[in-house]
Amino acid sequence: MKDVMNSRLARQAIERAIEEDLCAPGRRMCDATSEALVPADQTAIGEIYPKGSSCVVAGATVAKAVFKAIDKTIKVKILKPDGSVVQPGEKILEFSGKARSILMAERTALNFMQRMCATATLTKKFVDAVKKYGTLILDTRKTTPGLRVFEKYAVLCGGGTNHRFGMYDRVLMKDNHRRLWRDGDPDQLDQAVAAARKKFPRLEIEVEVESLRECASALKAAPEWIMLDNMSVKDMKKCVKMCKGISKTEASGGITLDKVREIASTGVTAISLGCLTHSAGSVDLSLEWSAV
Repeated sequence: MKDVMNSRLARQAIERAIEEDLCAPGRRMCDATSEALVPADQTAIGEIYPKGSSCVVAGATVAKAVFKAIDKTIKVKILKPDGSVVQPGEKILEFSGKARSILMAERTALNFMQRMCATATLTKKFVDAVKKYGTLILDTRKTTPGLRVFEKYAVLCGGGTNHRFGMYDRVLMKDNHRRLWRDGDPDQLDQAVAAARKKFPRLEIEVEVESLRECASALKAAPEWIMLDNMSVKDMKKCVKMCKGISKTEASGGITLDKVREIASTGVTAISLGCLTHSAGSVDLSLEWSAV
């Protein structure tokens, strides 16, 4: 698993978050309360851990980057790396340094970690549910604007697999594209695949289909992926059989944890879930510290 902080987008997101919290327009970075009440030479030590329930760690490296962006002299030790499962009260990381700097960094560090841990934890629940079938659990582009790099990394921490990162790295023909292709003719999807492959020969091509007829049409051009959108389990099984040896299959469309095993049992290659990033919420993490 690559460190998310190698990403330029991640570094920029942290810079924006710090500016949002600490920089009034045209002014230096400032925590007015700490500057008024905390001595400049006061030091502190502390830790971050989950409170009410176990979780999958995601964002420990991000929290460390936040502390270091505020003050390079803060020492941070990650005790449980991203991808680890931790129990309530089990320390994820420890830190020490100037108290003012820690106070400036704590909320931003926690905000990133709480959301990332929630996404990783939810992802792991889906991954565990379909493990016996070998089905991939995919994320989507239903992410928080500006934070996609963190949310997709959190999916990896939970054992999931990243779908396309943006609109530039895969051709994905969805329903609106199909409606605009030759008046939505369901029998000409193979020609749409051919046109896309001619324009972008190096990209994988995926076609969303909603019926056996559309699936058969798209398969004539052998796209890398067929997305089975909101299909019945019965039709999904038929499409999987049709696609075998030709295209990989992805099930999509409001799939919940109580239904995911049944979907996986159809033999689909993967299941994509917007809920991983748009509905995971936050894990209750605690940051405790004391002056020294």
